[in-house]
Amino acid sequence: MKTGAFGIDIGGTTVKIGYFDTAGTLLDKWEIPTRKEQNGEWILPDIRDAVCAYMKEHNIPVETVAGIGLDVPGAVLEGGIVNRCANLGWGVTPVKKIMETMLPRLPVRVANDANAAALGEMKHSDAYQNIVMVTLGTGVGGGVILNGEIWTGAFGAAGELGHIPVNPEETECCACGKKGCLEQYASATGIVRIAGKRLESSGEDSVLRKVPKLTAKSVMEAAKQGDALAVSVVETACDILGRALASVACVVDPDAFVIGGGVSKAGPMLTDCIQKYYVKYAFHASRNTVFKLAELGNDAGICGAVQMILSEKELLSTDCG
Repeated sequence: MKTGAFGIDIGGTTVKIGYFDTAGTLLDKWEIPTRKEQNGEWILPDIRDAVCAYMKEHNIPVETVAGIGLDVPGAVLEGGIVNRCANLGWGVTPVKKIMETMLPRLPVRVANDANAAALGEMKHSDAYQNIVMVTLGTGVGGGVILNGEIWTGAFGAAGELGHIPVNPEETECCACGKKGCLEQYASATGIVRIAGKRLESSGEDSVLRKVPKLTAKSVMEAAKQGDALAVSVVETACDILGRALASVACVVDPDAFVIGGGVSKAGPMLTDCIQKYYVKYAFHASRNTVFKLAELGNDAGICGAVQMILSEKELLSTDCG
């Protein structure tokens, strides 16, 4: 009988690992360093060692583990093949095959990290089956859940919201090499970029001129205090993001947009502003889409990753030994 499963979230600095019961309750969690040297060749062996050590320490028989759900910061093709992951040093990597070779009695499922986080948030809220998660951090990420399942697209790139083109007149390059991408305006980096340009081009008084190091957090805090320049920066970022999400809604028509990432700590001020502009641009049939803040924080990845295992009922009932 299966009694547990592992959810694993591979990040650029740490690998988060969670052990769950088969009802999806998180029983334990810990982290190990992400060793990216030598093109990340130690990452998967380190995960194997961490899982095996935990099972040994806690006397967990392999036949009681339903499997391992694992997410990565990159596009994932059918069969658990990661289609390059620059910040881990990986090229095209058959992650599922490698992990199942190292742990031959444990089934492995692989997904993009933002998609896994979206799945985790959907399961946590238990209110919506069709959501788009938007993560506002250094960049803009996204995950798409349709009819309760991750939608990856044909090339594993579904949910790459940060690279929706929103400004054909942009002259500066995005990290992806294109110009005018959404994350150049709506990410933490983008918000700082907009604020810096406003401060440089105008003589308008602002508390931001006294901030030693401009950050998205300082812009949001100034906006909450009513600083006019900061408010205009937030309004600009939310206008661009709201318009982009209105376009997304025309394609996937979600029940809800879930806003996560570091910038989301600004709270309802942010979601209300995004929604205001979304409603302005949205097709009439999609204007009532819910906007909500993500609730799982750093656990969203492991919670979503494990659901890839727990949602496959045959893995819970089959003896994989």
